[in-house]
Amino acid sequence: MGRSQTELQAIFEALDGSPNVYFQPPPNVSMLYPAIVYHRDDIDTKFANNRPYSLTKRYLVTVIDRDPNSSLVDQVASLPLSLFNRNFAAGNLNHDVFVLYF
Repeated sequence: MGRSQTELQAIFEALDGSPNVYFQPPPNVSMLYPAIVYHRDDIDTKFANNRPYSLTKRYLVTVIDRDPNSSLVDQVASLPLSLFNRNFAAGNLNHDVFVLYF
């Protein structure tokens, strides 16, 4: 019905310059940058005969880097079904947020 989170993890780890990929990191994790942080945000369900026949998971993906022109931003933006959501700076780090259907 859908692809797994471990497949998505492998895709992120294969991106150039993204050795630090975190799925739903707990608050006590000390992250290294540049980083990709993501979590499941929603599941889009299609129904037929009152039963789900298609599930597409939606993830909120954040690229965090000190460099405002990080190449990771373009790489995540180029993934299939990836939509840019917003950009913000916090703690001297740039955050580019995407919605990704996987």
